[in-house]
Amino acid sequence: MRVRYSARTDTGKRRTINQDAYGSAEVGQGTLLVVCDGMGGHLSGEVASTLAAETILTTFQPNDDPAEGLRQAFVMANRRVYEEGRGTMGTTAVAAFFCRNMLYVANVGDSRAYLVREGQIRQLTLDHSLIGDQVAAGLLTAEQARQSTIRNIITRAIGHLAHVEVDLFREPLLPGDTIVLSTDGMHGLLSDDEIAAIASMHPIEVAAQRLVDEANARGGPDNITVVVAHVDGLDPTISSQTTTGEPVVKPATNTPPSVKPLSWVGITIAIIMLIGLVGLGITVIVTDQRNPPPLLSSPTAVISPTPPVTMTVTPSPVVTP
Repeated sequence: MRVRYSARTDTGKRRTINQDAYGSAEVGQGTLLVVCDGMGGHLSGEVASTLAAETILTTFQPNDDPAEGLRQAFVMANRRVYEEGRGTMGTTAVAAFFCRNMLYVANVGDSRAYLVREGQIRQLTLDHSLIGDQVAAGLLTAEQARQSTIRNIITRAIGHLAHVEVDLFREPLLPGDTIVLSTDGMHGLLSDDEIAAIASMHPIEVAAQRLVDEANARGGPDNITVVVAHVDGLDPTISSQTTTGEPVVKPATNTPPSVKPLSWVGITIAIIMLIGLVGLGITVIVTDQRNPPPLLSSPTAVISPTPPVTMTVTPSPVVTP
């Protein structure tokens, strides 16, 4: 499987410090890309994003289940950031692992992963934010969300609480697919169609720079980080799948069992059995079994960006494919 990628980051027009971090690692037979957007007082956001990115890149082990490997790496990142700041700092995180013709994605917060295929774009991740919840519920459109004054309030972050819930997704890849990872400094200003057009029309290096430049042209109110990856070819020894990607971990739902019509013979037998039970004086008690509460619930912390401080940062590790 052949994957090329390019990354760009920028402080933006209104900030004096870059609290984003990004990086890459070759792990086994695959490629891992990570983007983080830090938040917290003084230099905390920078520390949180860098620590999270480095932890994910160095602790990730795909083994037999890359999705579970991503989850464990995110949990480790959450532990380290939380221990470092005790809830005073946090970061978003999105990671993409390319391996054996599949894409595995993990995210916490509102940094995103997009799939651009044949000019069409699809957001693979779900935003863990107040606005993201409203969009998911159909209360707001994507355009309305971009204009909202509370779009920076997130509901889940690496390092804010001692435990974190990680969303995991799996997507079969095709030759020519483009994956875009970004912080909200970019996708908060550009529409999905604009992102798709830029990613489809330009080489990855040019596309990454154009996305950053366009965000700055619209005011650049936040740090901007973009990674653009292109799938040049698949592993011919692995059968290609073209089904639509789906979350590896889905929300619990009450799925009704499939019901087939009873035949007359079945109905007769059921009646006889019921009469027999009544004759024996057996009372059947049906109890309501409620689903137990989840072990990990989504935190509801409100995290806002901090005032700018006077320092510039080079994200670490630097992506130079």
